Amino acid sequence: MYDNQYPNTNLPSREDNTTNATAQNQEQNLSQNQNTYNGQSTGGYYHNTYQNNAYTQGTARNPYGAGAYQYGDTYPNAYEQHGRHKERKRSDGKQPGKSYWKRALVNVSLGLIFGICAGLGLYAVQTLTGMSAKDSAQTEALQAEEAMAEEVLPEKEAAGTDDAKAESGLQMTSNVSTIVADVSEVVNGAMPAIVSINNHYTEKMSFFGENIINEADASGSGIIVGKNDTELLIVTNHHVIADTDKLTVQFVEGSEAEASIKGTDADMDLAVLAVPIGSIENDTMEKITVATLGDSDSLVVGEPAIAIGNSLGYGQSVTTGVISALNRTISLSDGSDGTFIQTDAAINPGNSGGALLNMKGEVIGINSNKIGGSAVEGMGYAIPISSASPIIAELMLKETKNKVAEEERGYLGISGISVTQYVSETYGMPEGVFISQVYENTAAERAGLRKGDIITEFDGEKIASMDELQHELEFHAIGETVDITVMSADINGYTDRQVQLTLGNKVSN
Repeated sequence: MYDNQYPNTNLPSREDNTTNATAQNQEQNLSQNQNTYNGQSTGGYYHNTYQNNAYTQGTARNPYGAGAYQYGDTYPNAYEQHGRHKERKRSDGKQPGKSYWKRALVNVSLGLIFGICAGLGLYAVQTLTGMSAKDSAQTEALQAEEAMAEEVLPEKEAAGTDDAKAESGLQMTSNVSTIVADVSEVVNGAMPAIVSINNHYTEKMSFFGENIINEADASGSGIIVGKNDTELLIVTNHHVIADTDKLTVQFVEGSEAEASIKGTDADMDLAVLAVPIGSIENDTMEKITVATLGDSDSLVVGEPAIAIGNSLGYGQSVTTGVISALNRTISLSDGSDGTFIQTDAAINPGNSGGALLNMKGEVIGINSNKIGGSAVEGMGYAIPISSASPIIAELMLKETKNKVAEEERGYLGISGISVTQYVSETYGMPEGVFISQVYENTAAERAGLRKGDIITEFDGEKIASMDELQHELEFHAIGETVDITVMSADINGYTDRQVQLTLGNKVSN
């Protein structure tokens, strides 16, 4: 740096300059040893002094020419700060980055150790708690089992049901705690009383004005409810055997026998079949049993239930559930209402006519897939056995009916129109078959039937439609005498009268 001055003859000698610079450096070093910070700004530069700095600052003049220059450890501020930051160390001699990672590693290790210890502790607590709860549940189940055994066995002895249990083959156990999960004992006792039913029938359809006739088969189930000297009696649903041409019954061990209709009640959807004992093998008779009917009026919502039937026609199968509801009113397809037991035990096509059992192996209901249909899930229905029992007993006393060959069937000689429940309620007419025409020289004309009369019963069977009347005629031959109940209109409405007639041909001889 130049001062723009001419050489001064009065300048000190080189030795004086050296002396001055040395004194100045000593002063600065003394300041540095005291760890003091000393800086000044000269000509736009920032000057720092450090204890170990190899450069010092000072001012010298050139004795040989004009001008003066300044020297020292002066650097641009940014460059100087970058260099000091790069080379700087902590007072303890450790790098800042290494210390940070070491602390982080220690923290992570401690966290992992804590997590493992906590997990092991939680697992141990859950294991001990679960075993304790299981032991408690088993203890409660055993206590409930003993209490139920004490209540059930005296009642059965007082009611005198030991003989019935021995006859049906039921083996009652006190292991009530496994009822829902394991029903094998109940099923083994009840299964011999359940049968599969095959209905071979003729299906009639109209297609573009042409009548098409096809032969078809339908599957269902039945319950053995009694036997007499000549017949084995089986109850099922009416819709299982409707329009049948031939009925075949399969027993528990796989043998088959042909069955006949003994009696039906379409309103209750019940029917009783008869199988001649002479057509059943002795081995089969030893393996089958008569079902024990229970009391559906004593059922409680939530108690276990077992459904057995010929599901989908594949053979006997078992489903379990509970009693979901009692006295459930359901509207049927014909417009009438019925009261049923609701259960979540699966009831599928083929289960109709099968048994709904309680945990004693008693029949508490007759399953009907027709009621629930396939529109819902987890809602099956059964006819309460307490309501069905009186009707079953009545049907068992009827005379067994066998279909008569078509050329041998008797005829009334009328044309009729069905009076459905809707028509009956709308027009105040009795439900049955309205006679729209009586043909000459027929059984109906000879018996005094008139146009406008309504047939309500035929040979003791209620008649609600023309189809039902024609179905009943299939079991009666020419020359048979039957009793018919008709309702005749008068000034007071309708009055009933009994008519007895002898069936004839389509045209009287």
